[in-house]
Amino acid sequence: MSPARKPRQMRLFETTSVPRQWSVLVAGSLLLAAILAAARLPAALLLGPMLAGIAMGSNGARIGVPRLAVYASQTIVGCLIARSITGDIVHAFLKDWPLLLGAVLVIVATSGLIGWLISRWRVLPGSTAVWGSAPGGASVMMIMAGAFGADARLVAFMQYLRVVLVAAVASLVARFWVGDGASVETGWFAAMPAGGFASAAVSAVASMPWGGFATTLFIAAGGGLIGMALRIPAGALLAPMALAASLEALGLATLVLPQWLLAITYAFLGWSIGLSFNRDILQHAARALLPITLAIGIMIGVCAALAALLVHAAGIDPLTAYLATSPGGMDSVAIIGAASKADLSFVMALQVVRLVIVLMLGPPLARFLAQRL
Repeated sequence: MSPARKPRQMRLFETTSVPRQWSVLVAGSLLLAAILAAARLPAALLLGPMLAGIAMGSNGARIGVPRLAVYASQTIVGCLIARSITGDIVHAFLKDWPLLLGAVLVIVATSGLIGWLISRWRVLPGSTAVWGSAPGGASVMMIMAGAFGADARLVAFMQYLRVVLVAAVASLVARFWVGDGASVETGWFAAMPAGGFASAAVSAVASMPWGGFATTLFIAAGGGLIGMALRIPAGALLAPMALAASLEALGLATLVLPQWLLAITYAFLGWSIGLSFNRDILQHAARALLPITLAIGIMIGVCAALAALLVHAAGIDPLTAYLATSPGGMDSVAIIGAASKADLSFVMALQVVRLVIVLMLGPPLARFLAQRL
């Protein structure tokens, strides 16, 4: 006689109404984002909603983010990347392009090798580790990974673990070289007036350049439609990025992305990933924690060695060299660089060039490595 099956344990949100689930999700996201921002962790507005989504998704929540909202959020991220490609960055790249390009290619090759080894040893399935190791913007890699069939949940886990570790190490390096005078801004929550969300909203609306904002939304929507029509993988991100960068470089548009719009964008992206988590995925991530942390440590060490090479070969100051070569967390690196004495143009030149190269090489590299696993 076969043993009796254990009754399935009821999950916390299985019997909760959908409106109440959304209320809990929004409130939990705001609370977690505020806590992460107060702790000066990077990407708090994305990580907070993602963690809230993971907590609810793994406890039986039945809600999900509409596909159109996720697609629209990806177009805004594309415009955000385009805004980073400025004239100062182009000038800084052209000034030292052999050095920068060489450093970028070494970082991309190292990340590809680490991703291949993690997949080869079956720590993570398929090409997931390749995207998780890619030293680009974390939210960008999540979008690209999902478009190419990798598990975006595990990519998010690997990417944001690296973002947190890289930001922590970069903050320590900045404090070592600059001293206690350097402070790291915590974004929207740090800049919020004493009146809280209401005062922040009123202040944001009053100072909004509505013409530029409407143009930005038009570019995002147009680029998204082009990406959809051409069926480009991750076209919702890449097509608006290319269109916005071109128009801004020609002086035909000025991108306006208010913090409240980015907060909504990050929330939708965070929820879309977090709500898709379940207990099995969390258990897999926990088993993979040690090898992934070791891989991230190796990546940070390689980038630190490249930074030392830049110091000795090009006379770049150590803090600038380290921040420029840091593997990922471009937004947090920019914040740390702005609050210190680093050459921010040089830092962002290498960070942006690396992101663009990863976007170009990521899909063929992932396919190439996946075919050989």
